[in-house]
Amino acid sequence: IQDMDYEYAPLRLPANVDRLTAAAQLAIQAEFSGWELARVQLFRDGTRKVLLRRRVGAAPQPGISY
Repeated sequence: IQDMDYEYAPLRLPANVDRLTAAAQLAIQAEFSGWELARVQLFRDGTRKVLLRRRVGAAPQPGISY
């Protein structure tokens, strides 16, 4: 599978968002918008850089609601 088959959505979660809340928000995006988790980076200040992806050409889905 090539990267051309996916579209990506980078997100930045602030340090005040705990792990459980972040997981719940990402699960909702996966369930209702077809996104899957591609990568997470946790920074020393507590922020998280999240990269979501979904297949291109799938049925139109609502966008990210952050």
